[in-house]
Amino acid sequence: MSADGQDDRSDGERWSLPDTRKPIPDLVADRILELVREGILAPGEKLITEPELARRFGVARSSVRSGLQRLQAQGVVEVNRGRGWFVSATPSRTTAEVMQERMAAREFDVRDVMEVRIALEGAAAGLAAARASAGQRDDIVKLSRIDQAADPGDSAAMLKADEEFHGAIVEASGNEYLKSLYGMLTPLVAEWREHSFTSAEVHDRSALDHVQVAVQIRRGDEIGARMAMATHLLGLYSGIRRQVDVASEKRAPATVSTYIEIRDSPMFEDPPDGS
Repeated sequence: MSADGQDDRSDGERWSLPDTRKPIPDLVADRILELVREGILAPGEKLITEPELARRFGVARSSVRSGLQRLQAQGVVEVNRGRGWFVSATPSRTTAEVMQERMAAREFDVRDVMEVRIALEGAAAGLAAARASAGQRDDIVKLSRIDQAADPGDSAAMLKADEEFHGAIVEASGNEYLKSLYGMLTPLVAEWREHSFTSAEVHDRSALDHVQVAVQIRRGDEIGARMAMATHLLGLYSGIRRQVDVASEKRAPATVSTYIEIRDSPMFEDPPDGS
């Protein structure tokens, strides 16, 4: 940067990503953070759209979104629903950022991350069933239908629908700390998620699971929502375990009973208001 505070790099250099083996969402987050710290992106400034960021970085939009979610958890950027992403008014190095760096350095096993994700999103689904507004419930149902209708031949569309569905449930939980934890966790499974929608069968099974989750949230069934979400994610978790040498794994895998008490049971009658 020059003495007058202007960025001396060309536009291409400013948005280029280094050629390393680091996950792409991490590279995106690191570059945006660098631009914020250098003052190229000012506090309170609105970022260009996700599709435009993806074009400039030369990466998939899902990678951009995962990178932004990581920065959101760090307090560097914030999202204004309907308006887009903004640089936080007072971006700074936070405990969340330090934790992210430690997590990235250790390169956690994706199975470990998924076990935590199941617990986190199960709790989010239960809270959403208890707290979501009528509008949020309708949005979750609508997103489940969009997911069902996604073209199984378009992996980007399927991934976007999946991310928006899960994100809406976390938002509807009403728990700010849970949302921050989710923002730190999603970049760690981003690469696996990008490669998980490999067939129409996988998409259809996932979409049907989403419908079950949406139905339980809409009817306010906290246990039912938690069960549906845990069961859905355990299916993905089982798929991950099949990709590794399960025979050599010495620990027992997570199961439904890891997250749901045997005595728990969903509602079988309609709610009093008939919704």
